[in-house]
Amino acid sequence: MRLVVQNDKNGVRRGRVTVRGGLALLVVTAVLSGCTAPDEDAGAGSAGGQPHQAPPGPRLDDYDVRRATDHATLAAAARRWGLAEVPLVPPRPPAAKPEILAREGFEVDDQEKWNLPPVFTTIPTKQKVVFLTIDDGAEKDPAFLRMMSDLKIPYTAFLSDYVAKDDYGYFKKMQSQGITLNNHTLHHPYLPALSLEEQQEEICGMQDIMERQFGKRPAVFRPPYGNYNRDTLLAAKSCGIKYAPIWDEEVFVDHWEYREWDRGLHPGDIVLTHFRGRSDWDGSMTDMVRRFLDKVTREGYAVARLEDYL
Repeated sequence: MRLVVQNDKNGVRRGRVTVRGGLALLVVTAVLSGCTAPDEDAGAGSAGGQPHQAPPGPRLDDYDVRRATDHATLAAAARRWGLAEVPLVPPRPPAAKPEILAREGFEVDDQEKWNLPPVFTTIPTKQKVVFLTIDDGAEKDPAFLRMMSDLKIPYTAFLSDYVAKDDYGYFKKMQSQGITLNNHTLHHPYLPALSLEEQQEEICGMQDIMERQFGKRPAVFRPPYGNYNRDTLLAAKSCGIKYAPIWDEEVFVDHWEYREWDRGLHPGDIVLTHFRGRSDWDGSMTDMVRRFLDKVTREGYAVARLEDYL
């Protein structure tokens, strides 16, 4: 189903993006990125001016229930949040998990000998899915939680304590919606500059925080800036980490960045973004999600849950 939307009386821009030219096909212009859905900042959207509250819905880690969500419900949510199209529902995750290996060229010395956590940018799958991952925890936008719940879009969070600690409750609410919270170190340092012991303090220390605040020590860790060395993976393994995904694309509120030469999406790609708002971006978290979903949907991709493939 394709939604036909126009500027409303408040000037909200909801038209489809038409892109021309080689590079423009890949880096979508910011026609939609600067817009604001009717209820995302002020919280308005329901009768009487009451803040919009997403109706109780399936947890985003409950695949069967999420997939059964009525299409009309998703279409209404897509209109409410100003999307060009209804996001695609991902296929059922594979019954047998794919083998996750370190990406070629991303291995470290003794990678296999010590069975170190693999660093990878893409999940090996032929399914036309991508995975949204969000780093650090600086911005804590309640409209973002409503939007993702309304649209039933799964994602994975990687938290750094120095920015997440001022509101653990925000991430507990996220966790209650079925979102997996993972490790992104205590202070977000450049890890290769630290000793093995210092890296263990950053990674294991965050494991302690995650267990104390959220009840679980994650098995997934992302090194800050995507930078790591052998000691990073040794430290991560000693802290109980099994996987160290980084990313293949990064989405901002006004553009995309790509790791690969073809500057395009591929089945199984991991997409990075950050918890950021108007103080850092020319837009909000919901503007970023709108840009992300409009592109992946237009190109025939669904957003799947990373943990279903690990």
